[in-house]
Amino acid sequence: MLKTLNSTDFRKMISSGARMLEINRAKVDALNVFPVPDGDTGTNMSLTLQSAVKEMNACSSNRFQEICDAVSKGALRGARGNSGVISSQILRGICSVLRECPQTFDTKTFAKALEAGTKVAYSAVSIPKEGTILTVVRLMSESAGKLASKNKDFVEFFKAVIAVGDEALAQTPELLPVLKKAGVVDSGGVGLMTIMRGFLAALTGEEVGGDIPTEAVDTKKEPEFGDNSDIINLDLGEIQFAYCTEFFIIHLKQMTTLADIDRLKERLMTLGDSVICIGDLELVKVHVHTNTPGIALSYALELGELDRIKIENMLEENRELKAKLEAEKKEMGMLAICAGEGLAEIFKDLTVDRVIEGGQTMNPSASDIADAVQKINASNVFVFPNNSNIILAAEQAKGLVTNRTIHVIPTKSVPQGFAAALAFNPDVSVEENKISMIHAIDGVASGQVTYASRNTTMNGFKLKEGDIIGLDSKKILAKGDDVSETTLQLIKKMKRDEHEMITLYYGEGVTEEECEALAANVSEAFPDCDVDYHYGGQPVYYYMVSLE
Repeated sequence: MLKTLNSTDFRKMISSGARMLEINRAKVDALNVFPVPDGDTGTNMSLTLQSAVKEMNACSSNRFQEICDAVSKGALRGARGNSGVISSQILRGICSVLRECPQTFDTKTFAKALEAGTKVAYSAVSIPKEGTILTVVRLMSESAGKLASKNKDFVEFFKAVIAVGDEALAQTPELLPVLKKAGVVDSGGVGLMTIMRGFLAALTGEEVGGDIPTEAVDTKKEPEFGDNSDIINLDLGEIQFAYCTEFFIIHLKQMTTLADIDRLKERLMTLGDSVICIGDLELVKVHVHTNTPGIALSYALELGELDRIKIENMLEENRELKAKLEAEKKEMGMLAICAGEGLAEIFKDLTVDRVIEGGQTMNPSASDIADAVQKINASNVFVFPNNSNIILAAEQAKGLVTNRTIHVIPTKSVPQGFAAALAFNPDVSVEENKISMIHAIDGVASGQVTYASRNTTMNGFKLKEGDIIGLDSKKILAKGDDVSETTLQLIKKMKRDEHEMITLYYGEGVTEEECEALAANVSEAFPDCDVDYHYGGQPVYYYMVSLE
């Protein structure tokens, strides 16, 4: 059990956190979806941490005070972009507590350090925004005290804190609309959790790796399946403040006070937004988005000398990004709607660009479908509703999208959606693909096996709540007490001479072994057909059946 950590352990934590972030910075960069490209989050945070490590390694003392001061100073000097600056302030707050430790610190002390990091980070931002790295560090720090009381061992403590942070990160799309629209979590929060995993790796001795979670949880809105790299068609919006301005104030004048630094921050806030003005009488870091960078520099010159001035034209960055997205746009893409992890993976294997969750019990809105279409960088998008209750919403989505053409393929089941996706040929025209897809779905008969939700009489069957029932696209064809037997009855009722292939997709509550046994029985009953089965993971329906 690792109850206390010394200064050498702390050095290892900082180095490991920086290394973990460097390995994963491309993944964090890929999540940077804000309308104005203000640098890349993963790169900015990584360079900030590397600067902290460089300053720490140059520190010959092994006393907490000197090491922590070096980490704080190095992080501030190397801070880049908002994410880097906030990260540096989190470290600064943590170090403000740990620097007072004589020889070791325990989990309770680190919990206090994390609370200090949160406080300093929030104070560094002129208008703190929830749904960002700030939310993630705050929720971790709010839980850290209780977790420290329960976990004296640092490894267990960090695992518990990371679990809280992961949950907070997964909820960020619910707090920040731009993240929810993009279907991703906050990139800065991912960067912070990557650092925390690096801290843990230093204590367990595990190798620093590249496996970090970057997805949102299933909250009020259905999750979207697909690579985050697909999120390349956001509304970039208009730029209100054109110039991202960053610099340091060094060799501050003798007459300068901390109150002067606070007043500088207030003056900068009148010039633009995204204002950060942090530091002390030795070094001040400034960041502001403004249309008058010259005035911002002149205000700062009243306090001291300027160093490392960087002014970036965000208007030009915006133009370049728009041009890049337009150049990379392909002619055709595909969007499918389904419920079930396995079904979504099959659609992805069939080169469908995006999959949003929806089905019989959770129909996505026209807006949900339009938003998903917007994230596919293609001029024409084929939409597979895969449910008769969703086709109309998909048609309505056409009126909500202006820069793409939606083509709704009227698939009424997931198997029909698979057939349509299989028929896609990127080398032929849009119209030829539509004809091929519609022809393909005409040859698919689909069925589902579920349970009766109430007592009723329908299609000649007297049903009790809980009865197993098998349906085709129009009516109930089978009833029983056993899922497998009812599924076999359904297939017998649906089977036609022209059918050569029978496929089973098993859902929640059905094991692979049960499905394998059923597939064997189906093969025995229909020796003239090829029988296959796949994991669907769909709710409500024990099996989906496809006959082709």
